[in-house]
Amino acid sequence: MRIRLLSAVLAATLATPAFAQDEAPTPEQAEVAQEARARLTVAVGGVWLPDYEGSDDNRWVPAPAANGTVAGMSFTVLGNRASLDLIPDVAGKDWNLQLGPVAVINLNRTNRDAIADPRVRALGEIDTAVEVGGYGAIAKTGILHDFDTLSVSVSYRHDVTRIHRSGVWTPSVNYTTPLSTKALVTLFASAEIVGDRYARTYFGVTPTGSVLSGLPTYTPEGGQKDITFGGMFTHSITGNLTKGLALIAGGTYKKLVGDVANSPLVTIAGSRHQWTAGAGLALTF
Repeated sequence: MRIRLLSAVLAATLATPAFAQDEAPTPEQAEVAQEARARLTVAVGGVWLPDYEGSDDNRWVPAPAANGTVAGMSFTVLGNRASLDLIPDVAGKDWNLQLGPVAVINLNRTNRDAIADPRVRALGEIDTAVEVGGYGAIAKTGILHDFDTLSVSVSYRHDVTRIHRSGVWTPSVNYTTPLSTKALVTLFASAEIVGDRYARTYFGVTPTGSVLSGLPTYTPEGGQKDITFGGMFTHSITGNLTKGLALIAGGTYKKLVGDVANSPLVTIAGSRHQWTAGAGLALTF
């Protein structure tokens, strides 16, 4: 869970505003567009998120991030998620495609000391899973005005460490609009669809686990796991959105659905409603 939550709160920090348009850009807009072609952003912040996916207890964790663009291709590291866009962006184009690999380190319930609920702690730790796959996206610049962008993406990743031995599909839609060369707003919605083994690893309760925790036994099936909505705001402190120091703040609301929402880890020990908030600083070179 931390994967998507850290990504959501810090994503706006690493977003580059699009300044493609039919009319000639102003000198300031042309300078911003030129700087966006090759850049590096590093960010650090704090995120207030649930102890585990489905928990009703929250805690603060650090959230590092980095993003770079070279020759139109970009890489992103957000918390424990990394991706690479292998298709260079073409300056001045209203439509852009993205395609590349993605990797995630799944840290859900890997540290029992970070879980406040004694029943879930009693279930023990789950080894760290590494999920590797790919993603594709299409983005359109110029929806409501010349500089906003709407993108639709889908990713798939599969556990290569044989922890949950399953896959995760993630469709998402993202809308980004610069309010000026110093302010940016991002809104998004996403969902996750998981396999049976994923659901049983993180939301199931075995007979042994039931004895240890006092929670009833439960064997969920996969399917849609959640739906998430979020928003972020970025404001430059120095320079503009593509150069200098910026402040970011945002949050997400996620509702667990399907079999995972009926797990005792959620209905008895936690909550279907998951809230996240965070803030941080980003420096773009």
